[in-house]
Amino acid sequence: MTENLHDAGSRNTRENAEEAELLLVGQPNVGKSVLFSRLTGLRTMASNYPGTTVGFMAGRMRFGGRFYRVVDAPGTYSLEPLDEAARVAIDLIDEAGLIINVVDATHLERHLPLTLELIAQGKPVVVALNMSDEARHLGIEIRTERLSELLGVPVVPTVARTGEGVVRLVTTALSQSIAGKTARSENGHPAHHPHVPRHPAGDPAKGHEHIAEEKIWSRVGAIVDEVQVLRHHHHSFAQRIEDASVHPVSGGIFALLVLASSFAVVRIVGEFLVSGGVGIVGEPWFRVPFGMEPLFDAAWRPLVTKLSAWLGGEGFAHHLLIGNLIDGRIDFHQSFGVLTTGLFVPLGIVLPYIFSFYLVLSLLEDTGYLPRLAVFLDNGMHRIGLHGYAIVPTLLGLGCNVPGILATRILENKRQRFIAATLISIAVPCAALQAMIVGLAGNRGLWVVALVYGILFVVWLAIGAILRVATRGFLPELLIEIPPYRAPSLSALASKMWMRVGGFLVEALPIVLAAILVVNVLYSLNVFHYVADATEGVVSSLWGLPKDAIVPLLLGILRKEMGAGMFASLALTTKQLISGCVILSMFFPCVATFVVLLKELGWKDTVKATAIMLAAVTATGAAINFLWP
Repeated sequence: MTENLHDAGSRNTRENAEEAELLLVGQPNVGKSVLFSRLTGLRTMASNYPGTTVGFMAGRMRFGGRFYRVVDAPGTYSLEPLDEAARVAIDLIDEAGLIINVVDATHLERHLPLTLELIAQGKPVVVALNMSDEARHLGIEIRTERLSELLGVPVVPTVARTGEGVVRLVTTALSQSIAGKTARSENGHPAHHPHVPRHPAGDPAKGHEHIAEEKIWSRVGAIVDEVQVLRHHHHSFAQRIEDASVHPVSGGIFALLVLASSFAVVRIVGEFLVSGGVGIVGEPWFRVPFGMEPLFDAAWRPLVTKLSAWLGGEGFAHHLLIGNLIDGRIDFHQSFGVLTTGLFVPLGIVLPYIFSFYLVLSLLEDTGYLPRLAVFLDNGMHRIGLHGYAIVPTLLGLGCNVPGILATRILENKRQRFIAATLISIAVPCAALQAMIVGLAGNRGLWVVALVYGILFVVWLAIGAILRVATRGFLPELLIEIPPYRAPSLSALASKMWMRVGGFLVEALPIVLAAILVVNVLYSLNVFHYVADATEGVVSSLWGLPKDAIVPLLLGILRKEMGAGMFASLALTTKQLISGCVILSMFFPCVATFVVLLKELGWKDTVKATAIMLAAVTATGAAINFLWP
């Protein structure tokens, strides 16, 4: 039904927003993103709205021989400008030609207030009554024709996950007259909500009438009573699992099982894609002729071996491109040339684990478990100055610290954002670094991997507890709607994987190659020899690492996983490997993370976070060295 023609490059983000002809608006967790993926295909464009860090998705849909631009607005509960996401949604609504309001059919009364606000804007609105299959399973029958009469706008039942009703939704939407773009005015606005100027220093427009809250809920109640029929329904197995996953006792067991299973899947899938081995820790249970290592050995090793021989096996150019020969042959793990280790580490080791991690994270997101995990962890998170929803940017940080820190904007105040961003940058290793940690430490046993993560978790708790006391500010309670468990959409899953894995390759590969090139040049100039001598007092005496370990720590500022990869050539003891992995995780963040930290927190709070980081890594490294039994 649809075809996406990704329209990147020539037009800026502001133009993409203004040219949107169909705008998807709805509360969080209503299936808006799934519907968007079904309308526009897998290739879409993610952008930040001008002047903000709030992201939205834009794509193009082909229907009936014509193309239509579709925008997925940030989820918002109302048109009151209570946060930045709501402000962006308001601006997108102002500029939209036609609005598709996505509503959760299983909780109609919760979503109709936003529907009434949208209708009040005086623009064409079509209501997509999504998750209609789940409503039927719950014994909820909605008389859509009567609901359409009462609202005065078309209502179409849909199941975005399967595509049910989507063609009818598009046909109905396009049959409405698409309004032209409305000229924006900071002094007057036709909507009933207070218009928010683009610049926060401005004053909201005056003279707008608000619909009384009592009147809204009275009307919503009357509508729901007339259009919704509830029939007797027995709890399904999935609903029993939903209850168990947030119970104080069974929820903890459930969370441990989910996290343990997630680690097992990440390790099994990642190791299989790396070497064809099937196993969790230690030696694989069995191997098959598959994976990046066999591919590099079969396809790439002969070419670089010939290049090595052509370069004479030594010399400056050989050192840069091929690296060192280990026992007379190229070792993709240790040679450390641009064309050997430089390509093998990001593509042969990190990429498979990035894929497996994001696969697991996307499944947890799409099945609806992450909001339940937030609710279950809420009380514990309060002890470090955060509420349960801070687990979402933390888990995103396990994929990459950059989107994790950007996601802290969902937290309500500056204090929470500072605590969450600081903790992510110190004690939350990204997926690329985790790939190297699991790969290196996993070969020495499960307990080694567990100890690395255990130390980082203790550091995360300790620093959070200190920051909760040391920082001042209000800690709001967690207000979040929990979606039902549902089977993930393959198209939405593929879309997430495409963007996340593709983003890693675009970002990481050039930096890794450049980093190895720079390091090899500095090695040739003996720069690291002098740096190692200057820092030996801290690295060797305080942390118990060989003085050459300063090289991977410094390289970690460019790419953490490259620093961890260099540990393989240092012949570290198990104690030193644990200490090195922990210190590298906590040491100064990579350049991309630091830039985002500076952008999100400002230079004063970034300086504070950096000072906390350096103090924490110094103390933790010393503690591991001197307290090791």
